[in-house]
Amino acid sequence: MTSFQSSDSHKWSQHFLLHRPKEQKNCIWIHACSVGEVASVVPLIQRLHAQDHEIHLTVITRTGFQHALKQVGNIASISYLPWDLPTLMRRFVQYLKPKILLLAETEFWPGMLKACHQQGVKVIGINTRISDRSFPKYYATRFFWRRCLANVDVFLPQSEVDGERLIGMGVDHTRIQVVGNLKYAITAPEVDVQALRQRVDVSGVRPIILVASTHEDEELRILKMWQVWHRQQPDVLLVIVPRHPRRFDDVATMVIAQGVSLARWSQKESTQHTNVLLVDAMGVLQSLYTIADIAIIGGSLVPVGGHNPLEAAICGRGVITGPHVQNFRQVMAGMQKASAAIVAQDDAEFEALVLEMLKKPESLRRLNAHAALFMQKNTAILERICDVIKPFLRPVN
Repeated sequence: MTSFQSSDSHKWSQHFLLHRPKEQKNCIWIHACSVGEVASVVPLIQRLHAQDHEIHLTVITRTGFQHALKQVGNIASISYLPWDLPTLMRRFVQYLKPKILLLAETEFWPGMLKACHQQGVKVIGINTRISDRSFPKYYATRFFWRRCLANVDVFLPQSEVDGERLIGMGVDHTRIQVVGNLKYAITAPEVDVQALRQRVDVSGVRPIILVASTHEDEELRILKMWQVWHRQQPDVLLVIVPRHPRRFDDVATMVIAQGVSLARWSQKESTQHTNVLLVDAMGVLQSLYTIADIAIIGGSLVPVGGHNPLEAAICGRGVITGPHVQNFRQVMAGMQKASAAIVAQDDAEFEALVLEMLKKPESLRRLNAHAALFMQKNTAILERICDVIKPFLRPVN
C-alpha cells in the first residue's frame, strides 16, 4: 500500500494538504490519533482488509504514524490528518472519496465532521471514550457539541458510562450502541517463547517479575520492594521496561546506585549473574508477557492512570497494579471481577501481594488462568463492531 513518508517536511505538507491523498473511492477511512488509538484499531483494519475493503488510515502524531506503518503499512495507506480547517478538510474528503469514516475514541474534529456530512460520508464513532478529565469540559460546552456531533451517524462507546456521557453532551440515545472496548480485540504476539526465554534467562528456571511501562519514581519504589521479594526467592529476576526511551539511562543509573546488579537488553548482556534486566528498547514488551511469571503494570503506582492490562491478559497473564488505574477503569473492573487482576491500594499491600505470589505459585497459576479465560469471553467485540458497520459499507464482489 502507498503511505506517505514520515519526515518533518512530509508531515507538515500533509497537515496543510500540499501532498494530497490518492483517490480511493468507497474506501474505509479510519482516523486514530496516536500510538494507543492506532494499536486499538489494528485488529479492525486487519479484519476489514481480509474482507477485501480498501483502507486509508490517518493519524496526528509522528509516533502514531510510525506505529501504523509498522503494524498495517502493508495493508492500508497511511497519512497525517490535515489541519481541521474547513477548506482543507473539504478538499481532503473530495480527494480521498471515502464511503465511511470510522473515528476512534474522542477524535471529534468539527471541520472533519462537517466535511463528511456535506459530502455524504457516513461517520461512525468507534471505541468512543469520554474520560473523567474531559467530560466536564464537554458538558460545559454541550450546546456546541450537540450540533457538532449530530454529524455522527452512530456511536459505539466502550462502556455504559461513556454512552451516558455522550447523552449528556447532547447525543440522542438512539444513535448510541454500547458494544464494548475494541482494545479487547487483540491477539497474542507471534514469538519463539523458548528462544526469548533463553535470551532473558539462560537458566530457563528463574522466576521472572515483569514491570511494564514504568514511570518516574516507580522504579525506585519497586527496587525497594524487590529487596523483600529477593529474600523470599533469591533467584528471582526483575525485568523493568520503562515507558519512555528518554529515561533508559536514568533508570540504569538508579538501579546501579541501589547496589543491584544490572544487565541491559540493548547491549545483549547476560542475566546469569544479575538481578535486574533493563529492557531499553521499544517494541519488546508485548513479547515479554509470554515468558513472565508475574506481570506488573506501571503508571499505576503514580497518578498516571495505568496502561493497558489486556496486552498481558491475551498472553495468559493476570496483572498486579497500584491504585491508579483510571485510564482503564472499565477494563480493570472487569478483570478484577473475573479474578484476573489485583489492585493494591498502597506500596505495602503491593509488596505483600507479589510476595504472596512468590510464596504460593498456585495463587499465581489461578490468576493467570482467570486472565486467559477472561480474554476468551471478551474477544467477540470485533464481531459486534463489524456487525454494526456492515450495513454502511459498500458491497464487496
